[in-house]
Amino acid sequence: MTRPQQLDTYVVEQRAEYEALLGRMVEIPSISMDPARANDMRRMADLAAQVLTDMGAESRIVETGGYPIVAGGWTAGAQYPTVTIYNHLDVQPAQEPEWQQQPFVFKNEGGIYRGRGATDDKGPALAVLFGARYAIDQGVPINIRFLWELEEEIGSPHFAAGLKQRDHISCPDSVVISDTIWIDKGRPAMPYGLRGLIGARLTLRTGSKDAHSGVTGGAARNPLAELMEVAHACVDAKTGEVKIPGFYKDVVKPTKEELKSFLKSGFQVKRFKEAYGLQSLRTEDPAEVTRRIWAAPTFEIHGLTGGYHGPGLKTIVPGHGDHGGKAFLDAQAASLAKLANLANRVEAGEMTLDEAVAEHPFPEHPPEDARRGFEQALYQIRGELGTLGLDP
Repeated sequence: MTRPQQLDTYVVEQRAEYEALLGRMVEIPSISMDPARANDMRRMADLAAQVLTDMGAESRIVETGGYPIVAGGWTAGAQYPTVTIYNHLDVQPAQEPEWQQQPFVFKNEGGIYRGRGATDDKGPALAVLFGARYAIDQGVPINIRFLWELEEEIGSPHFAAGLKQRDHISCPDSVVISDTIWIDKGRPAMPYGLRGLIGARLTLRTGSKDAHSGVTGGAARNPLAELMEVAHACVDAKTGEVKIPGFYKDVVKPTKEELKSFLKSGFQVKRFKEAYGLQSLRTEDPAEVTRRIWAAPTFEIHGLTGGYHGPGLKTIVPGHGDHGGKAFLDAQAASLAKLANLANRVEAGEMTLDEAVAEHPFPEHPPEDARRGFEQALYQIRGELGTLGLDP
């Protein structure tokens, strides 16, 4: 039996166990941004550690001051290189009206797995774990370690503190982030860069309560209108161009080879729109779409709140408003400062700018030996080369 045939047999034999474990993980609502789910977060950590142990790996729950990190893996020998594989086991809330099932009830529909976290990122975490166990069982000369985080969806506020615990989390020779996607399920991809992000909430209060617009309108300041003016000063809504001075100064532009690899990835504009329910895009050119979503910084407004949200029309001037936004930046701190300066242009009123998330970009090119190893491994197993690229 050839090596690819052996691997295919292993996948078939392990599928039932994989699906059972994935179902258990998905049905724990590990929503890190919801304080009411603290007990579920601990349940998720306990189950993850148990899964590692049951697989024959070492496991440890590392406390961080927030939600813990689950660490573990296999040590084949001190003389061998060590790779650490990162995944996260926390998820976003599941309040979208598009859900056609209970989001924390796992469903297997002919090999399509449904449930919050099935693809981001519990399914990939388990898939890598099963793959690693196979590699260890086959005697591959490598040490494989795992880091499973429980705060990724809230900006990893305690992750750095956990990594400093060197007695529990050692420094590897290389790191693989298993929280990315294949554009085409039949064509493997190796994302090797991250755009980073900054998330902030801007709040403006101009009154102590909502006021009747028929009595105060025209004289009273409208905080929602003023916040929209700030948003307009930050980004051109039609083109997507960011208007914050200096925003693009330190952006690392993709190379010609990278742009070519984007087009070779299997990306299709039509399928992209269908997958995300997008009726129209700012551009339909595949090269420009992939450049924008994989290799260029953006400024996005995620919400605008304030005023009346009930049925019908209520004639008020709201007393406050806020909106949150994430900027995928290369010039991180400088751009946040420029956003703050723009916010300060809104005249007198109680203005606050809260920085919720700040994550550095990683626009690095993969080492040549890593790239060749990736391609050779895929060629041996699948008889084809993969695709290199950047990831949001």
